[in-house]
Amino acid sequence: MTRMFVDAWDPAYGASFEGGDASDGPASPSSAQVDTDVEVPAAQWAPIDVAAGVRCPDVVFLVDGVRRNDAGLWTAEEDGQSYAGLAASYAAGVVRCDLRRGVAELAGARVGRGLFTASPSAGDVQAGSVRYEVHRVSGTGEASKLPAAVQAPLTALEIDISGEARNHGSDGADLLVVDGPLRNRRQLPRTIGYVKTQQKQYLPAQLARVVTALRPGQRTPVFALGTVWGGWSWYLRLPGGSGAPWSGIVRVECSPDLTPEEAIELAEVSGATLPRFASSAYKDPRAPQNLVPIAGLERRLRGLLGDARVLHRALTLATAHTR
Repeated sequence: MTRMFVDAWDPAYGASFEGGDASDGPASPSSAQVDTDVEVPAAQWAPIDVAAGVRCPDVVFLVDGVRRNDAGLWTAEEDGQSYAGLAASYAAGVVRCDLRRGVAELAGARVGRGLFTASPSAGDVQAGSVRYEVHRVSGTGEASKLPAAVQAPLTALEIDISGEARNHGSDGADLLVVDGPLRNRRQLPRTIGYVKTQQKQYLPAQLARVVTALRPGQRTPVFALGTVWGGWSWYLRLPGGSGAPWSGIVRVECSPDLTPEEAIELAEVSGATLPRFASSAYKDPRAPQNLVPIAGLERRLRGLLGDARVLHRALTLATAHTR
């Protein structure tokens, strides 16, 4: 009999996974080479429960960043050439969760502003009390590609603030959870990347069925991803989903510089830790994947970005003086 489910994930945020049927999962297959024999041979894949004796770290840091496009700009050069520009605000922050005391607190947050353009003559823009530092992009600086350029300085900000938080609030027995893929944060110790929307299908159909068979708190075996950034990865189901095949499924990853044994240890720790932070549908439109500390951090960071209307007005006045 055909069964239907309403996913807890609010469709206004897109989909927690992209299309596909219940057995094959996301419809966009990845061309990456995948080694599924890391933890157990592929023929023996089955859902894995958290092993007895595995415990959460005493301290968990969760880091996230937000960004916002404040205004589009154009720079007209003396030779008649013109270049698109993007004025953007971004912020990164860290929440420190002390699981011994049951306390979560903001461990640090910082805001950055940037003017992203390929213009050779553009400089920083002072918009009222806010300065947008110029970031020169390569190529022709097509307007449609400028938002992607914001990711690099945002990631650098996340790395800096993560290190500061750990230096001041950790005894070396912690876990750092990065919201999103690790990418160039792979050098951070005791760190996992937390991917809450599934846009690529990395596993063959017969192993994807192991993913959809997971119960809350269970994970798949660890596998190796042969993508540009590489790394060890596994899927985990959080509690609080709708019961749909891919509801509550997240993909977790860690650095390829770790040994298989170290990656498996982190996978076990993630299974004991991440379900504790799963959100509820009545509280969060992206439940259960949008972890409770991350949701609170996002709200705090967006508030730190300032009023978009005020900044747009300030940018308009600032650029009017350059004509």
